[in-house]
Amino acid sequence: MPVRVEPDRTFREALAAMDRPLAGMWVCSGSPLIAELCAGAGLDWLLIDAEHSPNGLESILAQLQAVRGYPVQAVVRPPVNDTVLLKQYLDLGVQDLLIPMVNSAVEAKAAVAAVRYPPHGVRGVGSALARASRWNRIPDYLARAAETISLTVQIETEAAVAAVEEILAVDGVDAIFLGPSDLAASMGLLGQQEHPRVRAAVEHCLSAAKTAGKPAGVNAFNEGTAHSYMDAGASFVLVGADVALLARGTEALAEKFIPASPDVGGPLGEPSGTPLSY
Repeated sequence: MPVRVEPDRTFREALAAMDRPLAGMWVCSGSPLIAELCAGAGLDWLLIDAEHSPNGLESILAQLQAVRGYPVQAVVRPPVNDTVLLKQYLDLGVQDLLIPMVNSAVEAKAAVAAVRYPPHGVRGVGSALARASRWNRIPDYLARAAETISLTVQIETEAAVAAVEEILAVDGVDAIFLGPSDLAASMGLLGQQEHPRVRAAVEHCLSAAKTAGKPAGVNAFNEGTAHSYMDAGASFVLVGADVALLARGTEALAEKFIPASPDVGGPLGEPSGTPLSY
């Protein structure tokens, strides 16, 4: 007899079950080993990124398998809001999706349709071939699939901020996530995530989400900013990244043990002593 299994808890359910904001980190290395290492750190969630990281289907699958035994939610960000790509992610067994660059209710509805089977969506049916259903070992997977998936859409442009209420109203959008870096760029403030206008836009979206009764998250590597956004209503926050932690940690080692030279630039070609930030 085959082993009958149940789907894992979704990010939507994890958010509903907690009485505090969830703290997580980016996993951008593409390494299952690093993903597993991060999964055991005690954080609430991981974002496995494929938009700005060297991740394809095979590496995402390996990372999902690597973190599966740890009490952490694994959210995956695809590079684009594409129906075919989302089908592949879902069939891999991705249950929690963060869709980048969703700028309108129309784009949010397209993401919802991509993660639902007909007649409520356009997801292609291949459950017998897919890890998503554990190769049809999850009872009634086709009928239950929608409840096994959470969908978060990313608000990261001025257009998305202007449409945030309409995006939040889309049935099937479980949460929104604010990306201050791209938002700042879209506002003509490239690299100025802490600019008052950017922070005001983020807080506007947090307030809109609270009014709509849906969770909102934000990326905030600055500790003070992260706590400020939590106080403003953020339900989940990304507070670091594997590659950034490794980069800053190795630079700190070099600074401790390699004598400084006035003629040699620091990391990334910057003058020695120039502070680095992420």
